[in-house]
Amino acid sequence: MADVMVMKEIEETASRLGLDISSVDLDSIHLPPGNDFGIVSDDEDIYQEDNLEFDSGFGNIIVVDNLPIVPSEKFEKLEGVIRKIYSQTGVINEGGLWMPVDPQTEKTLGYCFIEYGTPQEAELAKEKTHGYKLDRAHVFSVNMFDDFDRFMKVPDTWAPPETKPYAPGENLQHWLTDAKARDQFVIRAGSDTEVLWNDARHLKPDPVYKRTFWTESFVQWSPLGTYLATVHRQGAAVWGGATTFNRLMRYAHPQVKLIDFSPGEKYFVTYSSHEPSNPRDANRVVINIFDVRTGKVMRDFKGSADDFATGGTGGVTGVSWPVFRWGGGKDDKYFARMGKNVISVYETDTFSLIDKKSLKVENVMDLCWSPTDPILALFVPEMGGGNQPARVSLVQIPSKEELRQKNLFSVSDCKMYWQSNGEYLAVKVDRYTKTKKSTYTGFELFRIKERDIPIEVLELENKNDKIIAFAWEPKGHRFAVIHGDNPKPDISFYAMRTAQNTGRVSKLTTLKGKQANALFWSPAGRYIVLAGLKGFNGQLEFYNVDELETMATAEHFVATDIEWDPTGRYVATAVTSVHEMENGFNIWSFNGKLLYRILKDHFFQFLWRPRPPSVLSPEKEEEIARNLKKYSKKYEAEDQDVSLLLSEQEREKRRLLKEEWDKWVNEWKLLNEQDKLERQRLRDGEASDEEEEEYEAKDIEVEEVVDVSEEVLPFEYGQD
Repeated sequence: MADVMVMKEIEETASRLGLDISSVDLDSIHLPPGNDFGIVSDDEDIYQEDNLEFDSGFGNIIVVDNLPIVPSEKFEKLEGVIRKIYSQTGVINEGGLWMPVDPQTEKTLGYCFIEYGTPQEAELAKEKTHGYKLDRAHVFSVNMFDDFDRFMKVPDTWAPPETKPYAPGENLQHWLTDAKARDQFVIRAGSDTEVLWNDARHLKPDPVYKRTFWTESFVQWSPLGTYLATVHRQGAAVWGGATTFNRLMRYAHPQVKLIDFSPGEKYFVTYSSHEPSNPRDANRVVINIFDVRTGKVMRDFKGSADDFATGGTGGVTGVSWPVFRWGGGKDDKYFARMGKNVISVYETDTFSLIDKKSLKVENVMDLCWSPTDPILALFVPEMGGGNQPARVSLVQIPSKEELRQKNLFSVSDCKMYWQSNGEYLAVKVDRYTKTKKSTYTGFELFRIKERDIPIEVLELENKNDKIIAFAWEPKGHRFAVIHGDNPKPDISFYAMRTAQNTGRVSKLTTLKGKQANALFWSPAGRYIVLAGLKGFNGQLEFYNVDELETMATAEHFVATDIEWDPTGRYVATAVTSVHEMENGFNIWSFNGKLLYRILKDHFFQFLWRPRPPSVLSPEKEEEIARNLKKYSKKYEAEDQDVSLLLSEQEREKRRLLKEEWDKWVNEWKLLNEQDKLERQRLRDGEASDEEEEEYEAKDIEVEEVVDVSEEVLPFEYGQD
């Protein structure tokens, strides 16, 4: 309703100014930074209470206490010392250092005020100099100026907090009880964010919730699908509910840019980076870890961008993201951060380092957690000019015991891939040839669940083939590799165990000359999409790995994103706004049948809503699989009913079109009858059109003299 009111006001203003609102592209309008011209955001109220401390405008001022009390003749010397200390953390504004003086004694009062260019520099100064020891008798006590204002608002007398009556919240898993067993997805296009059901039976999306300007940059589902997170200027928020998306919690973090959830959804990580007023200084990074349900900050990390630049798979302003990798399965017990020559592993019971110290690993380059167990895989490159080999190590947490180690020689690059159940670890190793002029690739395959963690070495038939992509089958024992040279590389499938051989890796098949550069396994395994993105313009091949056969080939021109739904029944392909044409998404069945297509201008995001793990036991799942034909009869009957309904709807649509046509024809016949006398008058009383058959058509030839000329011919005697 609020959106309607705002739009109505805009239309009235445009009408008053004589503007054609339909000719204005509202998405192209951008306000200057920091100026909203009175246009209030939908979520302007989210952090009002949290931001009261910034309303005074003194967030960039600190108060330094416990300074020496000196007479006027030593004033300049003390001021110079303080300026030298506090200029190291930021730029002090002109006239931004003030030391009050007692007018009676003409001595300083033992404290001063320092004003910086930005609040971030002031916070850094407080962090770096609180407790600074100037000499034995003077240890600095530093506070933010705004803190005093907040402390003054605390009442002198204690009053018990108001007890609010308990109000039961909404069931945040209600969407899982959908009678049609449908899945949800969220899309962002233009200024709109929509949550929809994938109603594949009716070949269309079914709307759930829509909101304009719901987020200022992007949205993100939590790993188990409980929450939808949005990002705002003041911080982030999570939403959820049964029928509508209500705001459940807010997390104050000004200028937040990136967010992340722990695997079990217990914790929420936010990241921001602030440019200093001095361009020579590094960006100021702030990372907060919140408790998702309470919104409490459990731990914060601050520093320069260089402090967080090691590790991660991508990020902004030189910071790799995610900075923290969560481990220990869904219990969210541990998280780790890779630094220079160290790995810091924290436990969430106390949010402090395990054993209060980091794990020293010289020149460590990469780390990744097992998806199910508290096991870290580490990669360390060669050192000492090749005298000390590269190695991959498996480390148990919290004991920090090394479970397995493999030395690697002549390594140029290394990538690690965990299987979703934590049963296998594949290490892709690029090695130099003897001449050091080229490289070849092999795989080290760790069997994590077996005794002593045996390792197998796999090399391709053609050792010189370039590895384009690698992917494990989820919950399975197979993997796929794209290898060779573009434009038509090969795709090979391997199994870690088969019916004939449970102890060694074996090749299943190789598909020759495929236009593919990306692999997308179904979450349930068995099926895979072999995709050609970017230069291949959206080539798709739906492949059944059980039967080793292609089910369908298709194309989604210039597709940028491919994502399976969490059940493995449907596949979404999308073209985002990186391309200026064909923006929107397609929904396919698992076997490659195009179900429906939706076009959206300025299309930014498509995200399936994740599902939590099944609560059924493996035995129950096997029983359902054995009796699937019995269950399928019910769904086949429902599908037939839907098919009949769709047919009936199609017939009804055709009937309405015919009725519309007949109505149009009858209207023109009526107009024709009404104009009959007028037509007769225009024909000078001749009969109208309906009497044409009474006339006889005759062909009449008309001769016309075009020209007459005379010519005198000579006549000779004797001629007839």
